Amino acid sequence: MERETERSLSEKSRRGDREDVKVIEWEEFDHELTRLWSLSSALKLAEEKKQNLQPKLESLIQVSTESLRRSNELEEMRQRLEARKLLVEKTAASCKVTEQDVKKKEENLSTEVRSLLVGGTTLSIAKSKLQESNCQLEGESGYAHLKIVTNKLRKRQQYMVSQVSFIYPLKIEAGPSQDQELESFPGGTRLVGTKPLSQGSVRILGLPFSMAPFTKMSFFTDKKEVQKSATALGYAAHAVSLIAPSLKVPLRYPLCLGGSKTYIRDYAPYIEPSSSDMSPISTLSSKFVEFPLFLDGQDTTRAAYAVFLLNKNIEQLLNFVGENSLGPRQVLANLKELIRIIQSPDYVNSL
Repeated sequence: MERETERSLSEKSRRGDREDVKVIEWEEFDHELTRLWSLSSALKLAEEKKQNLQPKLESLIQVSTESLRRSNELEEMRQRLEARKLLVEKTAASCKVTEQDVKKKEENLSTEVRSLLVGGTTLSIAKSKLQESNCQLEGESGYAHLKIVTNKLRKRQQYMVSQVSFIYPLKIEAGPSQDQELESFPGGTRLVGTKPLSQGSVRILGLPFSMAPFTKMSFFTDKKEVQKSATALGYAAHAVSLIAPSLKVPLRYPLCLGGSKTYIRDYAPYIEPSSSDMSPISTLSSKFVEFPLFLDGQDTTRAAYAVFLLNKNIEQLLNFVGENSLGPRQVLANLKELIRIIQSPDYVNSL
């Protein structure tokens, strides 16, 4: 098969050569020869020009290639330069922000340094005063000075409490028809064998106080007795509010004075208050409930709780002067005991 294919191809080439062969007449042979000679010479010249142009073309190609390479490098460098410019701009902006922050911090630091200097000056002054006070308190002379100042302070407290006792005198009912005023015993001691006074035996400005209406309210309850008890509680609350600042003791349950319509505040009540009991004056951190020191309607629970809180205030003052309460319902007796202890000579001499 291969030999037949080669034979067919050779025959085709021979036929093609025969067809390309041009027959030239003898008369035109010289002319054709001249034409071929001129063509061959022109071909030689073209070859020579080609040979001459080839190095130039190669050099031009090399130059263009080098130029293209350099232009590409320049483009890459330009892009990197633009990226650097953007980075520099961002860095400059961040530097400006940092500079502004540094200025603000410097201003804050200078303010803090000034306040620190002022605080240091104040601290040094306080330290010098403390050293002076320590020097005064050192030794017998300092203790004597402290004792003298304390005695003066307690004498002043005695005087102020005596004024309160003069405004609101407390008396004890000795019998059914005779009243006698409670006086301080010599040396501030109590009578041996005496029992605590009941609420009905002590009067303030001649008014008694009875706990019975505050524990159970009925139809047969005497209205005048209820009103007298409310007035007596108002007097006692006023006396307590005057004695507490004299002793520089903040009351645990503040008082809203109003005579026979006095209220006492509790910031953490043990009983559930109604919506009307909540005071409108309140903050997010503290709310209080006001309880009446008088009977408001038929509800005796709130009034009894208010009496309990008032007695707690008096007990707080008794504990401050180093004594205990006579009982949870002994309001006037506790108040009388407080005044008696403060007016006793032992209160001034004790240190």
